[in-house]
Amino acid sequence: MRYEMVIFDNDGVLVDSEPLANAILAGYLTELGHPTTYEDSLRDYMGAAVHRVHDLIGERTGQRLPADFDSILHARTFAAFERELETVPGVTDVLDKLLADAVPYCVASSGSHERIRVGHRKTGLDRWFRDENIFSAEDVGRGKPAPDLFLHAAARMGVAPERCVVVEDSRLGVQAAIAAGMDVYGFTAMTPVDRLPSVRGHFTEMADLLDLLAARD
Repeated sequence: MRYEMVIFDNDGVLVDSEPLANAILAGYLTELGHPTTYEDSLRDYMGAAVHRVHDLIGERTGQRLPADFDSILHARTFAAFERELETVPGVTDVLDKLLADAVPYCVASSGSHERIRVGHRKTGLDRWFRDENIFSAEDVGRGKPAPDLFLHAAARMGVAPERCVVVEDSRLGVQAAIAAGMDVYGFTAMTPVDRLPSVRGHFTEMADLLDLLAARD
């Protein structure tokens, strides 16, 4: 493998959370008087930290979301995760292979540490991820599309950014990885290819990722 570390996004890459989370977010915003479809939520918020929701609603309407917006959104999302969340098919095979080959890996997510851990406990991914290889937008000043989170993860793991590869399924995440000087592969299981430009390659089945990572120029 030409890379020294693999950095995974979490939502939509490790856990199949995007359909659940975006349906809940769209419904809650609509309930609050900001009509939002599921497709709107995917377009505007997929891959972003929750502060982006506040920012866009403020820009578009001049209104602030309720002070308890984050806590209610998180409670509804976590409850859905506990009921329904599953891993992305094939991802545990990828993690097993990286572990067997002693290739360092981590997760760098726009979600909170609590959100990551809730999902990993429910799906069993906590077998592969511990505190030392979990990074959240909470750890840095700016979330994706800023490069801060990916650069923070690389620094903490002791790997130069140019020796890292990122696995992402969102436009904002791809922008962040490129800004960090990292190669990135776009996972297109639910994201159209044209929404993930400038990546090194696209793939729709997690089983194909290992071949991409092993390929030589």
